[in-house]
Amino acid sequence: MKYITHKRFKAKAICGNVNIPALTECEEVNGMIYCDHKLICSKYSENAHQYFARNDDGNGVERGQLTRAIVETLSKPDEHYQERWDKVWDDATCQMYRRQEHQDHWLWNHAFFNADVGTLKYIAGLVGARR
Repeated sequence: MKYITHKRFKAKAICGNVNIPALTECEEVNGMIYCDHKLICSKYSENAHQYFARNDDGNGVERGQLTRAIVETLSKPDEHYQERWDKVWDDATCQMYRRQEHQDHWLWNHAFFNADVGTLKYIAGLVGARR
C-alpha cells in the first residue's frame, strides 16, 4: 500500500535517524512503512499517525492534513474546548473511530487515520477544524 509523508519526519526511525521531507512517497509492507527501502515504523505507530498517511487513493496529503487539524483543534485549550469534545462524544460517526478499550478517555483508533476524506471533512466541520 502507498503512504505519503504529510508532514516532515525528522526523527529517529527503526533504521536510525532520518529526515524525510513532506510529500515523500513511501511503501507499506506487512504493516511496516518503508522509505527508500529503509524501515521507518509500524503503520500502527504514533509516528505513522502523525507524519504519514495512506495514499492508495491519492488523498494522502489531504487525509494527513485533516487528521492533524482535527487532533490539534480538539487539543486547543480555549473556552470552546469542552463544547468541541461533547460534540465528538455525542456523534455516532466519531464513535466508530474511538478506541473502545478506553471508556472514559478518547483516543482515536487506527481507522480514524485511514478514514475516507469525506468522513474526515465531516469530523473537521463538526469540531471547527481548519486546515
